[in-house]
Amino acid sequence: MRAKIALVSMVAAALALTGCAASAGEAEPTESAPVGADAPFYDLLPDEIKEAGVITMAGDTHPPYRTIEADGSFTGIDPDLQAALSAQLGVPFEIVTSSGLDAMLTGMLSGRYDGFNGPVRATAEREAQFDAIVWMTTRTSYVYTVDREDDFPDSEAVCGKRVAGVVGSVTETQLQRLNEWCVAEGLDPAEFIGLEDTNSTILALNSGRADLVGTTQASAIDLIASKPGEYGYVMQTDEQGAGVDKLAMFLPKGNGLAEPMLAAFEAIFADGQYTKIMAEYGISEAEVDKPVLNPNTAP
Repeated sequence: MRAKIALVSMVAAALALTGCAASAGEAEPTESAPVGADAPFYDLLPDEIKEAGVITMAGDTHPPYRTIEADGSFTGIDPDLQAALSAQLGVPFEIVTSSGLDAMLTGMLSGRYDGFNGPVRATAEREAQFDAIVWMTTRTSYVYTVDREDDFPDSEAVCGKRVAGVVGSVTETQLQRLNEWCVAEGLDPAEFIGLEDTNSTILALNSGRADLVGTTQASAIDLIASKPGEYGYVMQTDEQGAGVDKLAMFLPKGNGLAEPMLAAFEAIFADGQYTKIMAEYGISEAEVDKPVLNPNTAP
């Protein structure tokens, strides 16, 4: 039995799928939920998904990827992307509210969730348990309150400071690389304050518990746009070990979704919807040329 959910209807009108109203965590999909059997990749879906009539995704608040609205619905890149994928697969997506990367990964392995769309970095270790479809990249940014703008002229100033970030996130790994650079330069390493979700990291910054928030560039851009004049950010450089991380949708190995999901991604890349969504959120710099399955372990 699938967990009770905060439901987001992702159904494409072109498929004549009946939309479901978003609810605040108490609704469940019904057995009569319609599916779009004529969708391009419906036949590739595993029988369990066809029978359920829904793809259940773990999700937390992580703007601009996902924002939980007052009515319990989700908005952001993730819901928009899932709407486009739904039109290719013929079933809607539902986002189940969850907190913490470990809980989401464990929930996928137990069968509670069919997938999670991050932002999560694709690594060889994770690809041992999950199929990873890379669909964007990121560079790590460090957000400060605007009253401290003079304290952070560049990312070198992050050395020796307290950085709040989500445990297990890209930021945690990137800060380790930055700290290696800091020490090599004779500077103190930054302190990582690991928290459960993005909201907690912003609260830590605003309360003075942290000097900075480490996050993806997309999240930094979104925060600054939503709170004009309140925040600024510096971005970790290649010299400081930043590089470009590959972010992926994760699907448990063996759940049968990797092949149809990759096909759906390829379709929305080809028809321009992917580029449109990325541009809408101002993160075109993070686009990839094509979706890639398991980039670290593929033969």
